Amino acid sequence: MATLIDMPKLSDTMTVGTLVKWLKNEGDAVTNGDMIAEVETDKATMEVECFEEGVLIKQYAEAGAEVPVGGAIAAIGEAGESAPEVAATATAPSASEEPEAASTPAPVTPEPAAAPEITAAEPPPAPAPAVSGTRIKASPVARKMAAQKGIDLSAVQGSGPGGRIVKEDILQAGESPSKVSSTPTATLEALTVPVSNMRKSIAKALVASKTQAPHFYLQIEVDGAPLAKFRAALNKKYADLPVEQGGNKFTVNDLTLKAAAEAVRQVPAINRSWGESIVQHGTVQLAFGVAIDDGLVTPVIPSAETKSLHQISAEAKALIKKARNKKLAPNEMSGSTLTVTNLGMFGISDFYGIINPSNAAILSVGATIKRPVVDEHNQIVIGHTMKVGLSGDHRVIDGAVGAQYLQALKNILENPALMLV
Repeated sequence: MATLIDMPKLSDTMTVGTLVKWLKNEGDAVTNGDMIAEVETDKATMEVECFEEGVLIKQYAEAGAEVPVGGAIAAIGEAGESAPEVAATATAPSASEEPEAASTPAPVTPEPAAAPEITAAEPPPAPAPAVSGTRIKASPVARKMAAQKGIDLSAVQGSGPGGRIVKEDILQAGESPSKVSSTPTATLEALTVPVSNMRKSIAKALVASKTQAPHFYLQIEVDGAPLAKFRAALNKKYADLPVEQGGNKFTVNDLTLKAAAEAVRQVPAINRSWGESIVQHGTVQLAFGVAIDDGLVTPVIPSAETKSLHQISAEAKALIKKARNKKLAPNEMSGSTLTVTNLGMFGISDFYGIINPSNAAILSVGATIKRPVVDEHNQIVIGHTMKVGLSGDHRVIDGAVGAQYLQALKNILENPALMLV
């Protein structure tokens, strides 16, 4: 007897999912653990796992259709078996959308585990330009750099998975004219972009946060030189070692995440949530922002205050890789108590984030900028300044708590050996 596969509830707030594409076609054999479809939820695009064995005898929804949670999307049975009739629940895609046709995808070469700014190595044959229909596949960092350098993305050959344009492609394009074709720069055109479930969810959550939580803003300047020296020393020691011997390349993001978790030990009141009562959490569920093509996700490092710098770095890299490959599980994006967002890689010196719902604060880390400063001898020297902003929920914490937390964070960042204690 055929078994129905329903639209799963892939996040705690999900009520409907958009079937992005089928990974198995009707008539394909499936086994327990096979991924049969990609579904866009309100938080991310995820793969639907099959827990049955047999043949996919019926697809009840076409690519691009919206299906409510619990609605049938497929039937698994024996070859030649008739699929059961079900009530129609799928909403057909709009005419303005161009859903990807159902097909069995070619194997995807995974990105190597690395820091957020590390990209896949360029394969021997030159890949085709990263254009899919009218959409150019490029990482957020690559898009920003291309805009700054005036580089036409449609003329750049991507070296990332599936021809995706990554940071190194833009760097090479800027250095070598041969990386960019001689075709004229594309003209601007008006576009109507469908609003994805993720974008709807982001809009709903952040509008609610901004309008319901009375934000206040603080900022502190950090001497970034000690942190840069500390990072350089760590990478000199560990970057070339095998992973099993602790080998790793540490990023500024790794260090700020560790420092943010450590500072909570000194000012635990920052780790609170608003509700029927104010809850001060006993662990730091540390979220951090990861930009992906479809929007923004905030994976969570659980119990971050208990973990070493090596552990935080490894977990952050693994979560970033999962986010960019759309493999994050719902439990890896929920339950945060504090959030860190970093735009330093874009050259942004200071900004303020919108508080993640249920958090009391969000940290905003800017780039380290060289500028004149007055040293302890009252001499003007070239300093390395990093600005860290804090947006706080005034219902939960007051300015003094935010200020104390930023002072504790500054002390750790300027004395980074404290992260190893």
